[in-house]
Amino acid sequence: MGVAGTGDRRLDWRRDELIWRVAAVGSVEDAFAEASLRLRELVPFDAAVWRMTDPATGLPVFPRLVEGIEMSAESSAEHWRREFVVEDFNLFRDLARAPVPAASLAETMGDPTASPRFRSFVRPMGFGDELRAVLRAGGCPRGVVILWRNADRPAFSGRDVQLVAGLCDPLGEAIRSQARNRHPNDGTPPADRPGFLLFNVAGELASIDEQGRAWLAELPDDQTVSTDLGVALPVWIAVTATQAAAARRTGGQETVRSRARSRRGDWLACHASSQRGGRGGVGPTLVVIEPARPAELAEIVADAHDLTDRERQVAALVARGAGTREIAQQLYVSPHTVRDHLKAIFAKLSVSSRGELVATLYAA
Repeated sequence: MGVAGTGDRRLDWRRDELIWRVAAVGSVEDAFAEASLRLRELVPFDAAVWRMTDPATGLPVFPRLVEGIEMSAESSAEHWRREFVVEDFNLFRDLARAPVPAASLAETMGDPTASPRFRSFVRPMGFGDELRAVLRAGGCPRGVVILWRNADRPAFSGRDVQLVAGLCDPLGEAIRSQARNRHPNDGTPPADRPGFLLFNVAGELASIDEQGRAWLAELPDDQTVSTDLGVALPVWIAVTATQAAAARRTGGQETVRSRARSRRGDWLACHASSQRGGRGGVGPTLVVIEPARPAELAEIVADAHDLTDRERQVAALVARGAGTREIAQQLYVSPHTVRDHLKAIFAKLSVSSRGELVATLYAA
């Protein structure tokens, strides 16, 4: 995917090289490392955080890359918590929907000190400006990046913001493409039973069952928060629980979810639901970790391969055993149109039969 040129041939060449090198790597971790290395030549920065996000919710998941900054797990969790409970400028949820998915505090506000995040985090860390971007593909957030410059350096310019914004779609597409990769399922999973984690109203892990511990052990190495239960809790799971509590306070969705791959390559789903407390307040939050269900697997694969809404409907009916005429009747289209949709689906998923299509959707 190309982006508009800058008018500087050398700059354009470096930007294009960044895009094709990131597209050629074999993992999201490598994509972040390659992008950060080459972006520094285009938009100099002193520190950066790259984090993959769940495309359905925008919540942070594994993996992440941190450069030039010492950021504890507790600090990282608090940084994300503020995204849900503190009104501020350039929040990721706003950038994800904005026409331009990148912005700097200096360019947005002129005076960054009006930002609570700048006063509580950016300036105390010795930085003078922050540039944020949401990496998107298919209209969904695939990852986020935060760049910082030291206080003794010039703030990010409008050109810097424009250049980063122009990379958001290609980088988002590179992240999405990794979801198409199949990973070898080595070893035996703990079981297919869900694991349960309970967080108290203060956001602390209060209890966890043995299956929950087993699923946590299946997760890839990532930044973790220590707990009183002797469990290393990944930051992204703590953030998912925090978002559920925040949604309860604001009357939002009752269940918040995020998804990530295990060490074995299987997709796991993490569902968090905050309970109603006394007098209508926020109570404890229950987090359930379990293997992604068939419908969720199909959703992940369909999204990774950029199936349209109509193609997803056709694929779902194929999975139920519907024939061409039955699909045509249910969708109020002609059999010829159904066959065209199937041809497009087969091409996108690199399959040649309905059986292969169903196996690919539900056995990712």
